[in-house]
Amino acid sequence: MQHYSPAPDTLANKVILITGAGDGIGKATALSFAKHGATVILLGRTVKKLESVYDQIVAAGGPEPAIVPLDLKGATPTHYQQLAQTIDEQFGRLDGLLHNASLLGYLRPFSQIEGQEWQDIMQVNLNSQFYLTQALLGVLKKAPHSSVIFTSSGVGRKGRAYWGAYAISKFATEGMMQTLADEYANTTMRVNCINPGATRTAMRAKAYPAEDANTLKTPEEIMPTYLYLMSDDSIGTNGQSLDAQPK
Repeated sequence: MQHYSPAPDTLANKVILITGAGDGIGKATALSFAKHGATVILLGRTVKKLESVYDQIVAAGGPEPAIVPLDLKGATPTHYQQLAQTIDEQFGRLDGLLHNASLLGYLRPFSQIEGQEWQDIMQVNLNSQFYLTQALLGVLKKAPHSSVIFTSSGVGRKGRAYWGAYAISKFATEGMMQTLADEYANTTMRVNCINPGATRTAMRAKAYPAEDANTLKTPEEIMPTYLYLMSDDSIGTNGQSLDAQPK
């Protein structure tokens, strides 16, 4: 999958929702998916960033995207239900959902994790994914074949000191993916995880401030795995946690 070479129109006519679409990996996937024919729904908290991605897609000749300004930290189940209704009314289905948005918090000893920090990380990294996915199941089922991708992490497979709430939220993400994948194993919906690996993003820079970012792959360089899981070439791939980079 890391060397997947998609056809130019591999995502033609697909409608795909991306959370955290304003920058980093979310922006890269939005541009890449649109380049390969998808109509992308850009969800994020910063309107200016979403508008910039929108403008780049349109300037490149991609299908006109939709913008959904939403702060996952404060969003309620009602917000997600309203979003699902809007998608149903405007598009009639949803072919793909990429849970990309995450909150890192601070790297600190377990004994020093603050209650509000814990709540915020779980709200963005876990609760929002639960409520959003649950709300969108109906429109995902209306697609001929739909793909749901959760974003995992190396610290969501093996715990690491000081990564506390973030690592625990990613373990829960892996569990949510596996549960959904098993429930929908005999349907037209597939559910998988991607571990992006060390990538040149603002979150990575926050976690490793002394690291030379130029030694890391850019978000654009790890797109093959994302394109694979969103394309029909991955029909039959379900319940897997894939690495976007070699270990």
